Amino acid sequence: MTAAGAVMWGLTFLAVAGGAVLAGIGFTGSYTALVNLGFRHNLGDFSYAFPVGVDVGIVVLLALDLHLIRRRTPWPVLRLLAHGFTAATIYFNAASAGSIANDPTGSAMHAVIPVMFIAAVEAGRRLVIRITRIEAGRPSEGVPLHRWLLAPWPAWMMFRRMRLYGIDSYQRAIELERERIVYRVLLERDHGSDLRKAPADALLPLTMARFGLSVDEALALPAEAEERARLRAERREAFEADLAARADARTADTQIFRLRTQGKVEAAGFEVGAETATAKARAHARTVAAGREAEAVMAAAAAEQEAAEARRRAAETDQAAAETEQAAAETRRRAAETERQAAAFERACAQEEEAAEEARLRAAEAARAAAETEAAAAEARRRGAEADRQRALAAHDRIALEEASEAARLRAAEARRRAAETEMRALEMEDEAKLTPSARGARKVARMILAAYGPDHTGPVNPEAVDLQTIANALGVSIATASQRRADAADLLASGYSTPVHAS
Repeated sequence: MTAAGAVMWGLTFLAVAGGAVLAGIGFTGSYTALVNLGFRHNLGDFSYAFPVGVDVGIVVLLALDLHLIRRRTPWPVLRLLAHGFTAATIYFNAASAGSIANDPTGSAMHAVIPVMFIAAVEAGRRLVIRITRIEAGRPSEGVPLHRWLLAPWPAWMMFRRMRLYGIDSYQRAIELERERIVYRVLLERDHGSDLRKAPADALLPLTMARFGLSVDEALALPAEAEERARLRAERREAFEADLAARADARTADTQIFRLRTQGKVEAAGFEVGAETATAKARAHARTVAAGREAEAVMAAAAAEQEAAEARRRAAETDQAAAETEQAAAETRRRAAETERQAAAFERACAQEEEAAEEARLRAAEAARAAAETEAAAAEARRRGAEADRQRALAAHDRIALEEASEAARLRAAEARRRAAETEMRALEMEDEAKLTPSARGARKVARMILAAYGPDHTGPVNPEAVDLQTIANALGVSIATASQRRADAADLLASGYSTPVHAS
């Protein structure tokens, strides 16, 4: 250890030990003086506790002040209270000697005793504060006494700036003051003694001096303000861009929702179109069947008309044949008359013979015509018979169609009866199970789908066998609710649901 180190250790030991001794002497003297003062002022036995409350209160308040400073949460009120207690204990010790005006020397002797105690405690406090600030990297240096004496107003302004703006180093405060003075001199050189002619930005270091800013910090304010303005503009642009992006997202969501809604509407339109096409196909099939039946009736009527026409032609042919036969008989009669007259009239015989031959030829032609007419009549009778057979077949088909229609009506009635029984049984089971309206609706739709396939159907079923409009009409709900009920029914059918009639 060097000599200087040894001297410092010695001084430290002397300060600590001497301070402790002085503090003990001061506390002891103060305690005795305050006890006597308490008894003189009728405090009674509380006189023994009164000095402890005053002197120890000073130590406790200063200790709390040091603790808060250590925690970087100082409370100046504690130090003011400690100083108030210090003034009080000095006054009480001075008053314990009697009247201060009558015996100032004795009063001063009693007042010196607590001053030693307070000085030792304050010295310890300042040492702790100094160590704390050094550990925190903020060595605190106040304005020295000589500056207060030599330049009181500048010293006060410097002290004010140091306290207001947290300038802990007196050396730092001196540097700031020197910078401002030099900068002011340079401004006066450039712009004259009237600094109002200088630009506002150049006057910033002088304007901001009372706020504890250095020359460089003050001159940097415009650039910093521009940078902050730029950052605000960027944040505003980013915010506006974010708002625009959110608006675009909302627009896109709206368009997506509109497209989905349009798709649902188109799907519903397709379903309605499909149902309409099915109805049209069924109506067309019924129309075609009716048309074919009408064609069969018209064909039968046409055949009947053709048969009647053939019979009329046959009658005309028969009449012509009868007339021809009658003409032939007349000719034969005339031939006989001619033969009978041949003997008398030989010369006219050849002529009569020729006439007879011609008559025979005409008779043969008439016979041939009669044969052709008979054949035409036979063909007409055959066509009439075919028409009668067609009418019979058409009548048979009508009877068969009526029988099939009657059977279909009977089967439909039986199916409706069985469906009613099934529905009644299902409703009873649902009442027993206390199902919700939605569950009842789903089961009713499932039964409608099973009914569409018939009681003898086995294997999977297609829920779309029953259209949404039929479901909506049966349940008295909207198309959307009908779609949900059909989906629920599909889930029931997939899980093995069957009507009560077919349930095992």
